[in-house]
Amino acid sequence: MSGLRWGILATGGIAHAFARDLRAAGIDLIAVGSRSQEGADAFAAEFDIPRAYPSYEALVTDPDVDIVYVSTPHPMHAENAMLALENDTHVLVEKPFTLNATEAAQIRDLAATKGLLAMEAMWTRYLPHMGRIREILASGVLGEVRAVIADHTQKVTDDPSHRLNAIELGGGALLDLGIYPISFTWDVLGAPTTVQASARLRPTGVDYEVATIFTYDRGALATTLSSSVTRGPNTATVLGTDARIDIDSVWYSPTSFRVVAPDGTVLESYESDVESRGMQYQALAAERLVAEGNFAGDILPIDETVAIMGTLDEIRRQIGLVYPGGR
Repeated sequence: MSGLRWGILATGGIAHAFARDLRAAGIDLIAVGSRSQEGADAFAAEFDIPRAYPSYEALVTDPDVDIVYVSTPHPMHAENAMLALENDTHVLVEKPFTLNATEAAQIRDLAATKGLLAMEAMWTRYLPHMGRIREILASGVLGEVRAVIADHTQKVTDDPSHRLNAIELGGGALLDLGIYPISFTWDVLGAPTTVQASARLRPTGVDYEVATIFTYDRGALATTLSSSVTRGPNTATVLGTDARIDIDSVWYSPTSFRVVAPDGTVLESYESDVESRGMQYQALAAERLVAEGNFAGDILPIDETVAIMGTLDEIRRQIGLVYPGGR
């Protein structure tokens, strides 16, 4: 077993995926909290979790739970994360971290005050192939990085009550899908100098397609496309003056990539050797950060999470996407 004792807050689909990967990796999962005892019991039975609580409050006040994975719908992330932090429990918060940068900063500041870890569960950042890509970028083999191109495009239901289409649940392609390629552009190129966005909205008020163009001080460009009405290639490319990286579908999960010279010569091929979805890597990173006492983070620092939420806020402003209560 690992160094921290984990609890899972909420029992939806993403919580199931996370629990499977934690169990496969031998990470110490000891508790789950749901809005009902029945829901908690069913989840606990499925994953052999010894403690099942009928409320989130009961979960975060268990003195044996060191860290909680917050997997509720987006609008509840801030409230749930702060509940855990107020009860001296570290948090790994499912992406997007919150609905907006203001809420993200509130979590960051509370965690700093309490001396706790608050980390965004952008699991893609922690996958082995992404670690190798960062090494390649640092080596300079690509030359000057000039562009990043990435899409996250899925065909999902158009049912207006579905979470992705419901404005009251923080729905829309941007926060559910666009967060992946946008976070990737930050990982490669850092903060953009300018942000341009265009989108199409559903009658429910959420976006179902959103395209972005980012520019950078050194002249680089990044483009992203996210959609919930069509399945695209779901690939990503980093273009440098001396070589490029082609990341295969599905680029944000364990996959393969190639480093390719301008004449087509393959300089490196990488194949992922990850049998699971790969969500355990972010959990292991969280445990490492706690062990080191590095609550600011490193692969995805909390300040960067807040700044990325600011970029999403600007995109929402440009496309006219406003959540209930002006959030």
